[in-house]
Amino acid sequence: MRNETRGTIELTLAMVLSGTLGVFVVESGASPFEVVFFRCLFGAAALGAYSLARGFFTGHGFTPRKLGLAALGGVFIVFNWVFLFEAYEATSISLATVVYHTQPFFLVLLGALFLRERISAGKLAWLAVAFVGLVLVSGVWPGDTASLKGLGFALAAAVLYALATFVTKRITGIRPHLIALVQVVVGLPLLLPFADFGAVGGLGTGWLWLAGLGLIHTGLMYVLMYAAYAKLPTAKIAVLAFTYPAVAMGVDWAVYGHHIGLVQALGVPLIVLASLKVTLSGSAPARVVAPAPRTAGHEPEAASPAATRAG
Repeated sequence: MRNETRGTIELTLAMVLSGTLGVFVVESGASPFEVVFFRCLFGAAALGAYSLARGFFTGHGFTPRKLGLAALGGVFIVFNWVFLFEAYEATSISLATVVYHTQPFFLVLLGALFLRERISAGKLAWLAVAFVGLVLVSGVWPGDTASLKGLGFALAAAVLYALATFVTKRITGIRPHLIALVQVVVGLPLLLPFADFGAVGGLGTGWLWLAGLGLIHTGLMYVLMYAAYAKLPTAKIAVLAFTYPAVAMGVDWAVYGHHIGLVQALGVPLIVLASLKVTLSGSAPARVVAPAPRTAGHEPEAASPAATRAG
């Protein structure tokens, strides 16, 4: 099997798994803070075991600065999950996922704000298209506080994800699995004050859903994504990333009977197209950089889950 074909299969599988994330969150029966805490716990176990088995801890390449950046990215990632899962509860998986995919536009704005990067006329036009799509897909009417709340949570999650991407792009020479591991480990003490462990004592089968979020959606999914990144060009990664919202909307309809209305449906392709155009116009040709000293193989430079906007 050709390398690119294998990468395509791996990334497609990762995005399909990502599309089922919302069902695991809802079916667990836990609140967003408890869900994210146990996702971090089980995810840390999965990523730690994988990294240990592959020998990634040897010559890891971390410096105090890189470790600090990874930890800061972890703060953004963890609370991004909290807000996204709050959005699932306040509105629907479909709406939250589509609005969540406005992340590239916030990344463009962060670059302009902090790095003085010029926003081209083309990007401004696509930002305007995305805004129109966002208005349509939200389907929010005056007085519809539930939808407004869900929309706000999803947008907050998108901003935090963009911040995580912005920070993590500054880390080079570290295997992505290790940076993801740092990020989920940071989530444990961070969320400890917010988690109500008494409330999760009677979850029953909910524990299986929580374990799945950590082992499948944080361990297996990220391993598949990072394996695919080294094999695929940036353009293909950007296109395949939209398997995630498509699957999420299909699963939300199949499991919960949620579907978006006609007007909302008109906004979906506007957000998807604008996001794809902004992502591709801001992408340099895909690069594979040398790994940290004494590690085998090659890994992509970026190391956050942000790379494909998976939840």
